[in-house]
Amino acid sequence: MSTLILAADVGASKTDLALYSAQSGPDKPLTSATVITAKYPSFSGLVSEFIEGAGHTVDRAVFAVAGPVVNGCVTATISHLPWALDQRLLQRDLNIESLELINDLEAAALAVPHLGTDDLELLKSGRTEKHGARAIIAPGTGLGEAFLLWDGKEYRACTSEGGHANLASSNPFEVELCQYIQKTHGYASYELACSGLGLPNIYACLKTGNYAAEPAWLATQLAAVEDPTPIIIQAVISRNPPAELCDLTAQIFIDILAAEAGNLALKVVATGGVYLGGGLALRLLPFLQREQARFCEAFCNKGIMAEMMKDIPVQVIVHPQVALVGATRHAMHSADH
Repeated sequence: MSTLILAADVGASKTDLALYSAQSGPDKPLTSATVITAKYPSFSGLVSEFIEGAGHTVDRAVFAVAGPVVNGCVTATISHLPWALDQRLLQRDLNIESLELINDLEAAALAVPHLGTDDLELLKSGRTEKHGARAIIAPGTGLGEAFLLWDGKEYRACTSEGGHANLASSNPFEVELCQYIQKTHGYASYELACSGLGLPNIYACLKTGNYAAEPAWLATQLAAVEDPTPIIIQAVISRNPPAELCDLTAQIFIDILAAEAGNLALKVVATGGVYLGGGLALRLLPFLQREQARFCEAFCNKGIMAEMMKDIPVQVIVHPQVALVGATRHAMHSADH
């Protein structure tokens, strides 16, 4: 009988789960589900409910988590999750023989070498160097980063918490934005400008600075919700009716995303390409494509390194569950070794 692998992509907003047979691999789940993370008082309860519904015994589990995994633990306050996670306690409570927590961007990175052309959308052309380092940056609820390095036989995924690095500015408005975030949050990071958490900060800074008027219909919609990000994104994509304030917000978001993607590419010398993941990049894909020239300009704006940057391709990951693929491949690789 084939080994059964449980993979999960545990995010602050939602958790994706899927059960795979090691024999058939990560392309054909036996069963899968998506649940609202905050609805569950514990992660073990969330997983137990899925396993019971699946009606199978799990042999191995790999959970990709939105946060740094240190000594098998993830802290809730750092990860934006409603609970802390400890893989030893989870293994005991769930009674699974082999269980591991890994960072969600590490999981996404592990999937990248196996993605097909249908899983990627080209945003910036270039040429890749065989076995060159690859960078992955993913704006979702937060901002995740990772990279792949070739070890002579295969790519190794490396995690990063670069999304929490100090936000830099490249124009007068971004100076204002840094100061605004510093004042409202006590610390200005890339995540607080380039994520689901960050988009409202850009919007509020633009509104406060009177860069564009807020339409009455938009003010009414925003007043009725706790999280303004979906409404801002919908206004950007639909443009019906148009909202200049939302368009400006998205343009600045693209500038900052492109700049930080370029920063990561420089730091790891990503001659193998840059990959944009995360739910926010996927939801804003039509706008990213519309503003492709803007993205490329901000990505390449690196002084004496601009020529090297022009050669680095950037692709958007459109596979809807890339972290599950990576987590499953990690489980299969660990079993083989």
